[in-house]
Amino acid sequence: MKENKTIKKPTVSSIVILSIASVCIVVYIGAIAFAAIRLYTGMTERRNHAEQEFFELVDLSSSAGVLGFMNESFQDTIKDALITSKTLQGVIISGPNEEYAFERERGIAIIWTGDAPQFRSSFGLSKEQFFQPIRIEGQRNVSIRAVFSYIDPNLFILVLKRTLLVILITLSVAFCTLILQFLLSDKRAPERSLVETSEEAQEGLPMELRSEDLFREAEAEVNAETETRDDLPQELHEDFFLPPITHTDFDLSDVLEPLDENEAAEEPRGLYAPRSNIGWEAYTKERLASELHQCASFDQDMVFIIMEFKDTGALEESSYKLLADEAVAFFTHRDLIFEKGSWGISVIIPNIDLDQALTVSQEFHKRVAGKCSAFPEIPQLCIGLSSRSGRLVDTERLMLEASQALKRAWDDEGLPIVAFRSDPEKYRAFIAAQNKSGL
Repeated sequence: MKENKTIKKPTVSSIVILSIASVCIVVYIGAIAFAAIRLYTGMTERRNHAEQEFFELVDLSSSAGVLGFMNESFQDTIKDALITSKTLQGVIISGPNEEYAFERERGIAIIWTGDAPQFRSSFGLSKEQFFQPIRIEGQRNVSIRAVFSYIDPNLFILVLKRTLLVILITLSVAFCTLILQFLLSDKRAPERSLVETSEEAQEGLPMELRSEDLFREAEAEVNAETETRDDLPQELHEDFFLPPITHTDFDLSDVLEPLDENEAAEEPRGLYAPRSNIGWEAYTKERLASELHQCASFDQDMVFIIMEFKDTGALEESSYKLLADEAVAFFTHRDLIFEKGSWGISVIIPNIDLDQALTVSQEFHKRVAGKCSAFPEIPQLCIGLSSRSGRLVDTERLMLEASQALKRAWDDEGLPIVAFRSDPEKYRAFIAAQNKSGL
């Protein structure tokens, strides 16, 4: 008895999507970091430029003061210097008895408290004030103060445009990737909670059956039957416990439990059977064929599961209804769950491989066993599985493999879950040989 711990391998599409998402995140962070650094360096450069313009204003004020302090010529010189400045926004000149204020734009940089001017504290204006005494003949204690704008509007708009453009392009790529993933993904894929189980949940139940390990008796029977067939390659027997079949030499009635006479007489009405509220058994083959075709089109795997209580002699309808309700609650897609015989259920799970399905089946087996623990009269649940495994397999073949896996689970007391694992390469080789011999 072997424990089976499976690790879900990432698909090519998931790796591509993850890579694109990682690149988008890096681009977002890079664009924001670039904008922040560019704005910071721009503010530093603007502060240095403002300091240079302030000292030029101080020199102009000293020169204009020779002709007279605060006369019309002096004031015009200060105003012209502010207008031509790229950074300075307000100037306050303190004289011996009074303070004089000059603004680049009225009400932007200076407020008045009585007769005393003060610089505003607002966004965009520096809290740092440049200060310098002015030497003017005949005047004492003359000084000049100035504030500047630390944000260059042109630079800010340019950086914002470039950053938004990069983010918009990256967002468009991410959006297109999301749409592509949505179009390529199967909406009916089982939820993540069905595939992932804890290590504790994976202990105690045999999970996997390979044809070369656990189907030796069935393989011997088939080999004895196929010794007379010249068209079956000998090497195929090593990994297949059943030979590939054709529609002409196989009848599902040989392996699937026949319906009771009362049930056989009842024609399917509606989508779900009233007895169990899951799909009619008569719909199984048609729906399985449709799912096989769809999974083959998208190169996806698919698993077919058959489950049934081991001893149905003492079972009641309520027990079967419990199994059906638990299957719907666990596998979530009612339209992919069907009755099978009198006491069994079939489940189709698209876009999942055999290893994941084994984990899912074990989790469901534990769930049903927990529900039935209070009813000792309910027998053990047996489960048989088979998967597409990259083969162009038909519905009869898949149903046969799952049925034989269920039969093996019935025969082995310690093996309630059995999966048929095929070799896709040998299967394709056999089909090619069949097609070649038929030409």
